[in-house]
Amino acid sequence: MSNHAASTYVDFYEYKGKHTGILSWLLTTDHKRIGIMYLVSLVSFFIVGAILGILMRLEMLTPGETIMGPQTYNSIFTLHGIIMIFLFVIPGIPPVFGNFLLPIQIGAKDVAFPRLNLLSWYLYIIGGIFAILSLFMKGGPIDTGWTFYVPYSLRTGTDVSWAIFAAFILGFSSILTGLNFITTIHRLRAPGMGWFKMPLFPWSLYATGWIQILATPIIGITIILVIVERLFKIGVFDPALGGDPILYQHLFWTYSHPAVYIMILPAMGVVSEIISTFSHRTIFGYKAIAMSSLAIAFVGYFVWGHHMFSSGMSDFSRLVFSLLTFLVAIPSGVKIFNWVATMYKGSIDPKTPFLFVMAFIFIFSIGGLTGLVLGALSTDVHLTDTYFVVAHFHFVVFGGTGFIFFAALHYWFPKMFGKMYNEKVARIGVLLLTVGFLALYFPFFILGYEGMPRRYFDYLPQFQALHVFSTVGSWIMVTGLFILIYNLIKAFRKGEPATINPWGGITLEWRVPSPPPLENFEEIPVITHDPYDYSALKEAKSE
Repeated sequence: MSNHAASTYVDFYEYKGKHTGILSWLLTTDHKRIGIMYLVSLVSFFIVGAILGILMRLEMLTPGETIMGPQTYNSIFTLHGIIMIFLFVIPGIPPVFGNFLLPIQIGAKDVAFPRLNLLSWYLYIIGGIFAILSLFMKGGPIDTGWTFYVPYSLRTGTDVSWAIFAAFILGFSSILTGLNFITTIHRLRAPGMGWFKMPLFPWSLYATGWIQILATPIIGITIILVIVERLFKIGVFDPALGGDPILYQHLFWTYSHPAVYIMILPAMGVVSEIISTFSHRTIFGYKAIAMSSLAIAFVGYFVWGHHMFSSGMSDFSRLVFSLLTFLVAIPSGVKIFNWVATMYKGSIDPKTPFLFVMAFIFIFSIGGLTGLVLGALSTDVHLTDTYFVVAHFHFVVFGGTGFIFFAALHYWFPKMFGKMYNEKVARIGVLLLTVGFLALYFPFFILGYEGMPRRYFDYLPQFQALHVFSTVGSWIMVTGLFILIYNLIKAFRKGEPATINPWGGITLEWRVPSPPPLENFEEIPVITHDPYDYSALKEAKSE
């Protein structure tokens, strides 16, 4: 490690400001440190959620009771859903990689509101604590499912209010993050960086930020109404009190379907960065990809009803929601076409982040196409509330956001921590993760088509072979996850020092030291090139 790189490493990890030690982290307003605190928090919750998922698969290994009873199983899948959705996937990429890299990619010294940024992390942690406390409330762990559907969530003996309030607090964290990123992108771009000279990862964060600000208050209001109804018996959703349980579903999915794009849009931004870097080519259709992010965010507000085709709505409403569901697939298809076109005749270097992206494109394409099966009225009526829905959901959410979270971590790990990981071990981890994922979740499509209902503790013997196959797949997948996480921890402790630009990237984060200094740049850069103009990289090397 050069003296300059060593100095940067010390400056970032052991910077002595007003506070030292753990307080220098807990009271920091440096966007990079806040991003790393988010990373540690999210991965910790993810590991807990994955353990719960393994326990569910072990229970489904045989018909009848295997390792737990039906009530315990209900609680386990509820907690698995709450942790994975609200504490890992929805926050996911923006607070970790957005926090760390957005200011650097647009040439800023920090986000627009550094203290608000720290507050959003504390709200995330407080929300997580409330979710954990819900395990120990009266009546035991909640068992309503992560959707908290009424009227069951109003009448169950378990105290749902704590878990729901946890989701409410996490929503505020999401809103503050989106507000911060939008303001940062509007106000703090480097001189010369117009809207169409901005990298595609900030574009995806910009589209996501608007969803966070506009959609999240809807779920906040809904959650408060559920708590008020539980406490004061006001008939908003409970039909016994004159309420309407279908209204809850409308309000819940008005937020929760746009939330799918909070999960996936930042991942799509990461994919654009990785494909350009490892193909060493300018992004094909840059403006189309940027605009498709905004199109997905916009159309995504109008498709919530496809979650409710069997709940009882007019035929005309179902027709409209079905049509809109097919329309929202178009901008996603634009992205995939442009990614593949970018790779055409590229000088491809298949490092670990690129392998993650290849697995993502395959898996996400399956998830997207099966989403159209569920978006079509005739097939949805047959497949709704079956394992087919579980398969589609996991192909999109974990096969999409989860895979790209780890792709982003491997792509920017050298920049974030100044260390290189073992490439061969990482490739083995990617292979096992991908094979295990497909073995775990693809049988769910067949189970659902054959009529296996989701969320059931028990099943008919005819379904056992596929459940055994799926459970074995979960073991392979967890082995891959363990290898990947262990490899990164080992790299952080003993890895080789990273250079400024180990992958040959073109965006601004690859022009600052690894890890970046406290305020990112000695001088704010002036942008004169398009974001993926590789001639600029050649000029920089020749200087």
